[in-house]
Amino acid sequence: MKLGRIVEYVFFFGLLLLAGYMVWLIMAPFLTALALSVIIVTICHPLYLRLKKAMPRKNKSLAAVAATLVVLTVIVLPLVLMSSLVVHEIVTFYQELGSGEGGIQTQIDKVEMTLQALIPGFNIDLASQLESGAKWLTGNLGAIFAGTLSTLFIFFIALIGSFYFFRDGNELLQLVIKASPLPDNEDRIILNRLARAVRAVATGTVLVAIIQGSLVAIGFTIFGIERAVLWGSFASLGALIPGIGTTIVTVPAIVYLFFTGQMFSAIGLLVWSVLIVGLVDNFIGPYLISRGNNLHPFIILISVLGGISLMGPIGFVIGPVIVTLFVVLLEIYNQYIVKEESIENVEDDI
Repeated sequence: MKLGRIVEYVFFFGLLLLAGYMVWLIMAPFLTALALSVIIVTICHPLYLRLKKAMPRKNKSLAAVAATLVVLTVIVLPLVLMSSLVVHEIVTFYQELGSGEGGIQTQIDKVEMTLQALIPGFNIDLASQLESGAKWLTGNLGAIFAGTLSTLFIFFIALIGSFYFFRDGNELLQLVIKASPLPDNEDRIILNRLARAVRAVATGTVLVAIIQGSLVAIGFTIFGIERAVLWGSFASLGALIPGIGTTIVTVPAIVYLFFTGQMFSAIGLLVWSVLIVGLVDNFIGPYLISRGNNLHPFIILISVLGGISLMGPIGFVIGPVIVTLFVVLLEIYNQYIVKEESIENVEDDI
């Protein structure tokens, strides 16, 4: 190869790397929103196809607008409302703890008296312990509100991205397939497997956890447990813990109702938790999870917690999706690349 040609290649790839690095710096603040857009479009793509068939002349833009409005109405607005309710309950709960007034202090005294009656000599100052926690949370409320505002901004960018991915997503996929060095059929296999896994994680893990948390909040409201929305959000996180689930919230609540003499409410909440919440956990959840998702529940839990730690609330969905992508790539590697190399080695030996 001539020296001049080498210089041209070095200059070209150096310029390409520099441009790619600059693009990365520009796009980095919006990567979470773009990833969320891709996930939303992947989950709702069958809906988009149905809407497209119903549009005049199968207009892609109208179908994309309709699909985005459905996502806004069914997914984004309920999540924003739930987030605002949870934040409001957190603020109110810990303000009452800090002031030592209201029904919370009375309930704490009842719990302490019950424990002392059951275990003589047992002494624990719940009020001071919770008050110290309240002080810490009060000092970090600014971060909570900032996280909420940033989450709203991410959702706003994700909605705009969803519209364009709905409308032009097929063309973008074709560009990715052409640019990939892998054979086109393997690219399509990877994309199809990943799409199935994303839908399974979103509907079989995240959606089921949200449904269970909502049902717990409804049950708490019916049977007189205060801060139902707050405890429901904790139940959603507990639903991701294998073998424990929403019992991390419902069992203490039932025990509390029992020891405070509210027998009817305790029995009612027990029945609600077993029949209604358990129905989702034991029947609907496994059915949805089995549709394309083979991740172990513990791996899903770790990926959710790690995703939240790395990317904030959006990591609740994006974390498992990234881990799923890694697992799918490993499966593709073992199934196609390693198998192909072993066949070539056998042919060489022959």
